[in-house]
Amino acid sequence: MSLTTPILIGAVLGLGIYALVRALMPAKSSPVAQVARIDALRARGSAYSSGRGTGDSTGRLDTLRSKVGTRVAELYFQQGWEQRSLRADLAVLDRSWEKFLATKVLLAGAGLFFGPFLFVIVWRLGFGSSPIIPVWMALAFALVFFFLPDLEVRRDAADRRRDLRRVIGAYLDLVSMSLAGGRGLPEALMAAAEVSDGWAAKRIRNALNDARITGHSQWQALGELGEELGIEELKDLAASLALVADDGAKVRESLASRAETMRHREMAEIEGAAGEKSQSMLVAQLLLCAGFLVFLIFPAAMRVFQV
Repeated sequence: MSLTTPILIGAVLGLGIYALVRALMPAKSSPVAQVARIDALRARGSAYSSGRGTGDSTGRLDTLRSKVGTRVAELYFQQGWEQRSLRADLAVLDRSWEKFLATKVLLAGAGLFFGPFLFVIVWRLGFGSSPIIPVWMALAFALVFFFLPDLEVRRDAADRRRDLRRVIGAYLDLVSMSLAGGRGLPEALMAAAEVSDGWAAKRIRNALNDARITGHSQWQALGELGEELGIEELKDLAASLALVADDGAKVRESLASRAETMRHREMAEIEGAAGEKSQSMLVAQLLLCAGFLVFLIFPAAMRVFQV
C-alpha cells in the first residue's frame, strides 16, 4: 500500500502536467482561422476602447476576471474548441463568452482549495488519514465547480428559448394579420416586432434593423438570428419566407399554419409539464399517507412486541 500511493499521486500529477502542456501548446490554424482571429482581436480592441472611454471604474476582481477570460478565450480559439451550443445558450442569455470562461476557471481554482479544506475539517473530526484523499478531493471539486456554470447556463437558456418560442408564435400571427391588412412583407415583419418591448421582440427588431442597414433580406436576418440563438423555428421560418416571399397569399398561409403548429406544440408541452407535476404531487401524497399510517401503527406495534 505504501508503494501504490506514491505511484498513484505521481501518475495523477504527470497526467495533469501533460494535459496542461497540451492545452498551452498552440495548434496549427488555417489562414481562414487566422483572418477570423484578427477580426476578433480588432472587434475586441474597439470594444475595449469604447468601454474605456466611458470612465467606469471596475474593481480588481472584474479586472482579473476580464484578463482570465481573455486568455482562456484565446486558448479555446487556438485549440479550435468552438462550443457552438454553449455559445448559443450565452447568446440567448445575452452574456459574454469571456466572462463565462473566466467564471469557470475561477470556480475550478476555488474547487482546488475547497477540496483539501474540506478534508482538513473531516480529518480533524477523526475520519481519513491517507495523503491521496485531499488530492482526489481537490481534483473532484475542481471538475465539479468547472462544469457548474454550464448547467446553470443551459437551464436558464432552455427557459428563455421556451419564452422566445411563445413570442415567435404570437409574432407570426401579427405578421399574418398585417399581411391580410394590405402591408408588404418587410413592413409587416417590422410592424409586428414593434408591438412589444420585451427582450424577444427587441432581439427580432434589432435583427431586422441590422438587415435594413446592411442591405440583407429580412428573412435572412431572421435565419441568422435563429442560427445565433439556436432556435430552429426561426431558421425554418427564414427558409420558408425565402421560397414564398413574392406571393402574399402563400406567405399568409405559411405563417398561419406555422403559428398554429407552434401553438399546438406549446399546448403539448404545457400538458406534459402539468402531467409531470400531477405525478409528483401524487407521489408526495402517497408518502404523506405512508407516514401517517406508520404514525398510527407504531404505538400498537410497540405494544405487541413488548408483550
